[in-house]
Amino acid sequence: MKIWFVIAMVAIICLACNTSNNEVNVDLIQNPLSAQQNNDTSILPKFQWKEQVHDFGVVIQGERVSYTYTFKNVGKSNLIISSVTASCGCTVTKYDQKPIAPGEEGKIEIVFDSSGRSGIQNKTVTVVANTQPNRVELHFTAEVVKPEN
Repeated sequence: MKIWFVIAMVAIICLACNTSNNEVNVDLIQNPLSAQQNNDTSILPKFQWKEQVHDFGVVIQGERVSYTYTFKNVGKSNLIISSVTASCGCTVTKYDQKPIAPGEEGKIEIVFDSSGRSGIQNKTVTVVANTQPNRVELHFTAEVVKPEN
């Protein structure tokens, strides 16, 4: 009985070790410092935001409001945004997809659709870029109220 248990365990271990996952860990690609030994952050691009938090104030339910976050690349190499994602489907994002050279400004536009929402809304937009750290969160709030009849 023991021999069968040992054989089964060896087979499970061999199968687990031979399982091949040909996918590259995205975190290595998205974080330039984790893929190299040199941890000199002075050569990387760097965000300098005018503001990372925006308050839309009171918004009538069903209204679509927009805001543009602006930033400057104060680093020493081109800043490349790989993705901008909102915390919910009620927000659409649009961003500069071309590299932002050192000293240049860029923008990220958001459009919040308040349809089906009510009360205080706290939303997050996550920006992934070739900076250190590689993720930045932008925030916005709105108080959605029902329209008066």
